[in-house]
Amino acid sequence: MADPKEAIKEKSMVIQKDMLAKQFNDLSKAKELGKKVVYTFVPGNLTELILAFDMLPVYPEINALQSGMRKKSGDYIKDAEKIGYSEDVCTYVKCDIGMMLNGNIGPTGEKLPSPDLLLLSYTGCFTFLKWFENLERLYPGVPVAMLHTPYQEDGKITKDQVDYMVKQLKEEVIPKFEQVTGKKYDPARLSKLLENSVKAEEYWVKILEMAKNKPSPIDAYFAGVYYMGPINTAFRGTDECVEYYQELYNEVNERVKNKQLPVNPEGEMKEERFRLVVEGPPNWTNFREFWKIFYDMGAVIVASTYTKVGGLYDTGFRHNPAEPLESLAKYCMGCYTNLNLPQRVELIEKYVKEYKADGFLINSIKSCNSFSAGQLMIMRQIEQRTGVPVGFIESDLVDPRYFSYANIKNRLESYFQMLEQRKIILKQEQAIV
Repeated sequence: MADPKEAIKEKSMVIQKDMLAKQFNDLSKAKELGKKVVYTFVPGNLTELILAFDMLPVYPEINALQSGMRKKSGDYIKDAEKIGYSEDVCTYVKCDIGMMLNGNIGPTGEKLPSPDLLLLSYTGCFTFLKWFENLERLYPGVPVAMLHTPYQEDGKITKDQVDYMVKQLKEEVIPKFEQVTGKKYDPARLSKLLENSVKAEEYWVKILEMAKNKPSPIDAYFAGVYYMGPINTAFRGTDECVEYYQELYNEVNERVKNKQLPVNPEGEMKEERFRLVVEGPPNWTNFREFWKIFYDMGAVIVASTYTKVGGLYDTGFRHNPAEPLESLAKYCMGCYTNLNLPQRVELIEKYVKEYKADGFLINSIKSCNSFSAGQLMIMRQIEQRTGVPVGFIESDLVDPRYFSYANIKNRLESYFQMLEQRKIILKQEQAIV
């Protein structure tokens, strides 16, 4: 067993960590570099457009989850509650507010710059609207650009919806970028960035689909949150992002050839006993402990919905350099949190069947309505449609008060016992046939 204080990391994880460290270092020196800073969100982000204006993006959710992993979120949340934020408010919001109250120090220990622009690319989570109202009060006078994304009520993206979003981009968002940066919008540069986005997206889908192999070479939930970092945040559209996913693809492809199992902080898994599809975000305050429960039981997550929060590329979407603004609009509308509940059920059913999962598990997040609404209905539907056992656990994003290791471990052990019993019964039935 590896030293519990020293996590085992794949080469790709190290590369990703270095990329993010450089990003935060650049942010700490934004004024020296002459860079303007935009605060925005991960789902439906306009990263390529931000980069086309040479701006540096800051993602409040990333700050919050990083604070959770560094065991700082608990105090930040309490500080936000002291000034009036309710216990039921999204803990990402409270952590972010508490972080700002304490100097806005980023994960590298350096102070994050104040925003020059607040860009709200609203995608399926109503909390984002209220979050930005608070950011606007914290940073008075900073321009706000609002991009409203229509909800996929009927399960499809219409031309009227695309036109509505493109109109906002042209009349609301891009003029604010031009105002803040003093630069004119360059559609050719945006298209060039989108060409790189497509390349990275192709690699990303190939990597995710390698989990269809038995054994799976990756964990698409716990390790998946590392893998999805560059494409979901500040790097999509860059040469660096393409190089990262090419390297990751080669690495995972080599694992497939050698029939190797996933690597996690405890080392390489020795056996794949259970294949799971997981719905909902992970818990960040006890991330390694949470992951280890699955590792110890030989459970590999072969597909997850959370890794699609920044884009659903494995259903066929790719950014289109030939129609840059229309492409950004379709991307925003296609994010997981912008899907209606029937669409989510169909997607999860597809994952369970195509990845030959043994079970479906929900991690229900106390303070995240965007994911948690409808999850019990989703459980019943998946059980009826696929026949696999379903499981349900509860935790929170970054509030350590709502992570009970003993409770979650007991529930998961019972669930894995149920999966084991089902495998025995299936073997017996096959033997009879």
